[in-house]
Parts: sequence; C-alpha cells; structure tokens
Amino acid sequence: FQAEDGIRDQPRARGLGDVYKRQHYNYLIKLEFSAKTSTSDEWKAIISAISTLVEEATFEATVEGISFRGMDPSHVALIDISWPNSAFEKYSCDSDIKFGVRIDEFSKLIKRAEKSESIEINISEDSMLHVSIGKNKKYKMRLIESSASDTPLPKISYDSKIALSSTRFDKILGDIEVVSDYLSVKTTSENVEFSGKGDSGEATINIEKGTEELQEISVTQESTGTYSLEYLNPIVKAVGGTAGSIICEFSSAKPLRIEFKVTNIGRIHFYLAPRVES
Repeated sequence: FQAEDGIRDQPRARGLGDVYKRQHYNYLIKLEFSAKTSTSDEWKAIISAISTLVEEATFEATVEGISFRGMDPSHVALIDISWPNSAFEKYSCDSDIKFGVRIDEFSKLIKRAEKSESIEINISEDSMLHVSIGKNKKYKMRLIESSASDTPLPKISYDSKIALSSTRFDKILGDIEVVSDYLSVKTTSENVEFSGKGDSGEATINIEKGTEELQEISVTQESTGTYSLEYLNPIVKAVGGTAGSIICEFSSAKPLRIEFKVTNIGRIHFYLAPRVES
C-alpha cells in the first residue's frame, strides 16, 4: 500500500537499513559517557522496539539523556525514543555523542541479562561499546558509524485521542488479524470502533466511553483511519509487555501516533502512515 502524505511529505529521509558505513569511530578527545539501568527491562524494551523497523541504529547521548529516531526502509513507520538522564540509576555524559550499533548483535548481549540485573554501557577510546551486565559479565562490541541524516517528525494535528491498556490493545489487534491484514479505527465522542475486513469475513469491536476498557477518549472531530497490522503487531508485542498503557492519536487519513508508557523510559512514540485506498 502507499503511505499517505503525513510521513512521506517530510523531506526525504533515507531508510536507516542501508545508510551505514562500516567504519570505526576515531575519537580525538577522551569522552566521558556511561549510562546504568538498575534492571534489564528498559534496554530490552528499547532494543525490541527498534528491531521491528531497522537492523542498525544510531543512538545520540547528550547531557539530557539518550535518544533514538529512525524510519523503516520503506518510509511507512517511524520510531522516536527519548530516554532522560533522570530515568537511569547512574548517568554521565560530558559532550554530545552518537554511537551506532547493529541491533541483532546488541540484542544478543542485552538478552544475556536476567530481569533483575543491571546494565551499564560506556564507550572506550578504542571505538568499542563496553556493556557490563550484573556483577561479573562484561562485553565489548565494535561500534559502527552512521551517515544517516536527521529524520524529521511528522507535523500533524490530531483530532482523536484514546488510551487503553497495552494488553487490551494487543488482544484487539489479534482479534482483527483473524480476518484482516489491516486495522480500521473510527472514533466518535462516545465510542471507538476497531474493525477489519478481508476475504474470509470481517470483525468489529466497539468500546463505549465510560467503560473500564477505555481509559480515555477525547474527540474534536470524528476520525477514521486504516493501518497495517504488519507494522502494528510487532511494535505492540515488542513494547506492550513493559508498557502499562498506550495512547493512540490520529486524524482521518493521517498517520497514527502511539505513545507507549514504559516505566523508567521517558517516551516511545511510534508513527504509522495510513493505508490509502486506491
């Protein structure tokens, strides 16, 4: 399907999957950067989320914290992560730095951590990412350099906003996927309707305002949008387990924005261009 204008009308950002030069960093000055989380959940959620879209990622560390923004190669979906320094057990960064990693390699290291084990990362002068897990596991991983240009965020005003638990949203996606590859969302001031239609049939799930399932609904204009489950399912499964609730915002025929509320991570925003009927 063709992605609608909301994401595609931005200045063309090259897909992250193919813009990396495998070069080593040459640091001319001694860098002071380290970040420590008290558990492994935060890194696991972030790496899982990023892995649904790209194979290689460039993180940016500043005094304020760590951030990542990237778009899938087909420019249909975008992820924007902001992880403030206050969310870390220990954080130190004396100057802005970008560091690139292969997500599959980084993920293998992070997965070696038990849920309760701390993870600390820092960068050495020999262009290596040092990863310390718990009390006695230490890894070194070669960094890669990115030539990726800045990815702008879509500028959209949202007419509809709904909030529900990530568990409930995951079940809704599963219910719709039985008959369709796409999720349609329709809002009024009183309810939200999730639906899907395919060759085998159709499904509809209606949730009324004021029910326990719908934590929040705010509609300035009734909205309808259709979005690919091929992109929605992986991100919700990747982050949903650690996110207590999610907020969906959209307008008719405009990109969907999902905000995942994850403990100890500032913000994970996921943007998905709508399906445009030909």
